Amino acid sequence: MAFCPNCGSQIADGIQFCNNCGSPIGGGNPNPGGNPNPGGNPNPGGMNNQPPYTNQANILRTPVNTSRSLAAYILLSIITCGIYGYYFVYTLAKDVNQMCAEDGDHVGGLAAYILLSIITCGFYSYYWLYKIQNRLMLAGPRYGIPIAESGTTVLMWLIFGSLLCGIGAFVGMHIVINTANKVGNAYNAKYFYNRVA
Repeated sequence: MAFCPNCGSQIADGIQFCNNCGSPIGGGNPNPGGNPNPGGNPNPGGMNNQPPYTNQANILRTPVNTSRSLAAYILLSIITCGIYGYYFVYTLAKDVNQMCAEDGDHVGGLAAYILLSIITCGFYSYYWLYKIQNRLMLAGPRYGIPIAESGTTVLMWLIFGSLLCGIGAFVGMHIVINTANKVGNAYNAKYFYNRVA
């Protein structure tokens, strides 16, 4: 058994990310003796028993939606004349920003999505999906889920798949929805349900 260098929680051997704080586990302990200040000033600043500073903001965690589906997205977008698509963007951005809060990045919400999509004639929506998928792919190992599809895969389906009578956009969206559901299930299991769904 080893200990996380960031938060100090006990972790199993062979784990690449801490189950408690999500920080990457390096290859070996740089301070094997357990002495917090080897060779230097024995009491720098007079703070012997202070816990190490971690740059993690207090994150308000709530369960995320894991029941998204491509069929519901298409059907509800048709029924609501596209309004559901904007609701989908809003909830997906909120959930991804919550699930991936530890990476320090942020995905723009609905207002940025609409404004920048208008300014860029729709190209920002491709970049937005690319960024969402990359964040989810990088968060997957933190939750013990390997994710093979990167944002580039989604982008290629969106661009070149449009040559296949528009089918590529649905394949790209399906990849993003599936990845969000997988990471969301693991996120909910880790923070709320204590079981893998």
